[in-house]
Parts: sequence; structure tokens; C-alpha cells
Amino acid sequence: MHQTKHHYFSKQRSLRARAAWPMLGLVGLLSACDTIKPPDKTLKLTYSNPLTISKPDGSKVESCADPSIIQSRAPGDTNWYLYCTTDPHNTADVDANNNLNFHLISMAKSADLVKWTYIGDAFATKPGWVKDDAGLWAPDIEYLNGKYYLYYTASDTKAGGSAIGVATSNSPAGPWTDSGTPAVEPQGPPGGNPNDRRWVFDSEVITDDAGQSWLYYGSYFGGISVRQLSADGLKTDAATQKEVALDNRYEGAQVVRHGGFYYLMASAANCCNGPLTGYSIFAGRSTSPTGPFVDKEGVSLLDPRVGGTPVISMNGNRWVGPGHNAVFTDAGGQDWTVYHALDMNDPYFTPGGVNKRPVLLDPLDWVDGWPTVRAGNWASDGVMPAPAAQAGQLSAYVPSAPKPDVLGGTISAFNDDFSGPALDPRWTWVRPPAAAEAGLENGALRFSTQNADLFENNNSASVLTENAPTGDYAVEIKLQSDLPDEGCCFNYAQGGLLIYGDDDNFVKLGVVSIWNTRQIEFAKEQNPVADKFPRYGNTVLSAPGRETWLRIVRRASATAGAGETYTAYSSRDGTSWTKGGTWTHKLGQAKIGLFSMGGSGFTNRFDSVRVYSLK
Repeated sequence: MHQTKHHYFSKQRSLRARAAWPMLGLVGLLSACDTIKPPDKTLKLTYSNPLTISKPDGSKVESCADPSIIQSRAPGDTNWYLYCTTDPHNTADVDANNNLNFHLISMAKSADLVKWTYIGDAFATKPGWVKDDAGLWAPDIEYLNGKYYLYYTASDTKAGGSAIGVATSNSPAGPWTDSGTPAVEPQGPPGGNPNDRRWVFDSEVITDDAGQSWLYYGSYFGGISVRQLSADGLKTDAATQKEVALDNRYEGAQVVRHGGFYYLMASAANCCNGPLTGYSIFAGRSTSPTGPFVDKEGVSLLDPRVGGTPVISMNGNRWVGPGHNAVFTDAGGQDWTVYHALDMNDPYFTPGGVNKRPVLLDPLDWVDGWPTVRAGNWASDGVMPAPAAQAGQLSAYVPSAPKPDVLGGTISAFNDDFSGPALDPRWTWVRPPAAAEAGLENGALRFSTQNADLFENNNSASVLTENAPTGDYAVEIKLQSDLPDEGCCFNYAQGGLLIYGDDDNFVKLGVVSIWNTRQIEFAKEQNPVADKFPRYGNTVLSAPGRETWLRIVRRASATAGAGETYTAYSSRDGTSWTKGGTWTHKLGQAKIGLFSMGGSGFTNRFDSVRVYSLK
């Protein structure tokens, strides 16, 4: 949304480096190996996030959301070029009335992919068909037909509704000539009211093996679609449109070819919620550019129980809301991605106002056939080897798998399978429910969804709590929900697991109905907060099932004074688990809680609670 794994990796890296050695005959190689070393083309250059974009006046471009990147094809120019959504550059970037300046797609260039220089804005004024108060968002830079195409979102048009525009240039630095009309027109949502206007946002262009180009676009309202792009790159054919991702889940499409598949990466949750931003990227793959795209578990991105394999989410450092990425391959063959995220210690230009979304850079690795940022470690917050920006170079980056969360034994004093005639005395209710709303039944805790909530100032829902062990632990539940597989709308009936400090300080992991979708939400609420700062934020996980296993791993934070980290996992079979995002929070010795709320009419069954030590 806009402002509105060790062996395998080491082997691959060795092969990549060996390819750069000079060709020698076998005898020559044997006789020279002790005295001649191959030329070392491995870069010594490093970087750290966020990337620095400098301006001629010495100031910095501190926000570069929805980034897009390309290397120049022009003779004599091997620079890389970066494009950013409409935003201010820094807090001092104001007009005569002290209002923030919003730059119409900022551009920057770099020879090494590390040090960037701002070179101007793509547009001085908005194209004539775009409303004066609209934004030009989510640039997508492409090289087609021997020239450069800059696709962008016009958030509103004079015809009414958002659209995808396109401008062309003979240089990646411009000047840019707008086509004068949308490449994708304002339109109603697929299968919906034709008089409504879906979000025609976030373009992405690819060309298949047959030479046909395709343009992807869309967002939460309307989902993500794909159409054929005309040979001149200026129009799309509505008759060829196919839907590839369900509405109310994804936006910011990025499509990458790898190993015989098209991988659709897309962003989910709220892009712009300050320090509680939960924006995250997920992927599905297909053998066709038009889908269907399915995740690692085989769940479609069009399924109401929405599929998606995580590419990046929060990892417990300062970076939250990593999303809306662009992928490129460096000169040594390593894939990288640029994306935006928020520094939770510096999230705004003005408190509670425009979010500051700097551009981050990290390697994109392929594990078991699926893309993941930094081998699954996700956003970096320290010194990293730089990409190989120029021909003949090799990056010093070597993937290293993240340290897994390994469970120890169960801690029996905190486990429950709800097989007795009544709740164990260790359980206590916060706001006890009516007798008919909850009870033990057939070896499970039956808990009806209440017409109540646990959200900011509405703290009316019942919570069943038990003490948690001291120190680090993991807690998991098996949950069955009778929410229907599809249909709209049962907002926001939900049930799941809490780590509960109090009504205003908790983390929450549950299965929830969101319009026509069923999703796993991982939320955080905190209070008190600074003036104009959010109290509640959420991210999402992979697809829920009719039965869903949920797990939260609690660890003391490695950062002094930061409290604890809480990492979410989900499973559709209780055996194969998918890791989600990590929230940091200061809950201390909080309790374990169960909830069932958000609207009456459904039932959640909690088959078990298991608490584990950590190895």
C-alpha cells in the first residue's frame, strides 16, 4: 500500500569464482598451481543499509520507496540507475510554506551499486491526463525496443480512478516523454461493480521466451492481474487479462525467471504504519507468465486461504515493513534485491505523518527452489560485501543459512490437551465468557467467536491465560476453525494465540477472516506510545488450513533494552513449519493466552497447547 541454507552455498560460490580463472591446460595448471594464483577479482567493497543517495547540496535522499533499478545499455555508460516513488527527500526538503516537497519519481545513479548520486526527477510536472493532486508511484524501469520505458502508477486520473502510465527516453537519466494516455486504464474490479475503480497500481513488465511482453499490475482492491503488452510497449490488451493473485492480500508484483519457473513476488499487509509496519514479501511460482502461481505448499495465490511462501519479513532488527522489491543479477551472477523498509527508530518525516522508507539492498538466494533474502536471514543491518557492479568483478558475498529455532523438550507443567472434564485450575479468564461460549468438548476447548475485540481502546474480548515459563520458550497450538473455506464477508472473526502482557501490550497470532480471504495475522499492540504513533500493527504468514498449527518463539533480545523477540511460525499439518516475521516487544514475564473474537457466529476449537524449551 502506498502513502494513502552451508554446503550447497559454498559449492556454488566456489564454482562461480573458479569460472573467472584464466584457461590453462592441465599440465600448465599442475605446474603453475603452486606459483601462480588466479587474478583476484573479488571485490573488497562493502556497504551497509540503508543505501546512501547523496544530493549536490550535501543532503541525502532518505526515502526511496518502491525502488526500481537498471544498468545502462548506452555505449560508454555502465552506471546503474535507481528510481523511487513520489516522496520527500528529507525533513528539510520543504517549500516556502514549510510543506514537504514531493518529488515526481526521484532518479539516482551509481557505478558500484553502493554510493548513489541523485540526478533529478523524472517529471517536472504531472502528465496532462493525471489529476493535479495525484501521486506518481511505484516506478518500473524497463529496456525495450532499444530505449528505456518508465512505467508508473498515477494514483488518480482526470477520467476517474488510478492507472498505469508510461514514459520513454533514449537515456536512463531522461528526459522522459510521456505517452499521453494510460498503458492500463482505470477499471472496475474483476467480477465486481464496473462503476467501482480498482487499484490499478504497481506495474511490472517481463518478456517471455516467445518474445511476448506482459504487464502485471494491481493491489489490494482488485487483486493482481496480467495482460499482454503491445509491441511498442505503450498499451495493454484487456482481452488477454488474467488474474494471478487474490484481492485483499497482495500488491507490488515483481516477476523473476529462475529454473524453468516464473516467480511472482508480491507484498502484503500495511506498507506505511510507522514503527509497527508489517509489510512483507511472499512468492508463488508457475511455468506460465499467466499462472496459476502456487507456493511451496502448493497453495495458489488465488485461493481464499491465500498462498504465499515468505521471501522476507521482519527479523527482529531495526528494519520493519520490508517490501515492494526489484530483483537484479550482478556481474558475477549473484541475484540481489532492492526494497524499502522503515527504521523503527526513525520512521517518519513528521510524527505520525509521511512514512520515511529508505532503500535497502540485500542478496537474493534460492533455497530448495524458492527465493529468500540473504539465505533466509532477511534484512541486513551491518557491513555486507557489495555486489559485483561491473563486468569482470565478483562479489565476496557467500550465503550462510540462519540459525534455526530448535525446540527442546516440552515443559509438561504448561501443556494441555483439554481432555479433562473441566479446565485445569492454572487457567484463568480475563473477562470470563458466558457459559455457552466456551467449554471442554470431545478433547478440545470449544470457544465461540465473540462479538468483541482486543484492539486499542476496545478491550472487550475474553482471554484464557496461563503463566509462561521463565526465560526463552516456544508455545504452539493446534487450532480448528469452522470459518467457511470461501465467501465474504465475516470480518474479522478470528481465533488463536497470544503472548499477553495486558490488554494493551501483547503479540497475537491467529487465523482471521478478512473480506473474501482467510489469512494468518501476526500482530503487535503496545501502549503507551509517543503522540501520533500507532499502537497496533500487523503482518501476515503463509496459508492457513482447516486445521492450523501456530507457534510463537520467545527469546530475550540480543539488543540491550529492546525487550524480547517473538517469531511466528505456521503449519498446515503439524510437521512442516513455515517461518514468518519477528516482532520485538517489552512484555517481560507475560502470560500465554487464547482468544476467539472479532464477530459472532463461528467456533474455534483448541485441540492442544504445547510449551517447549529452546536449544
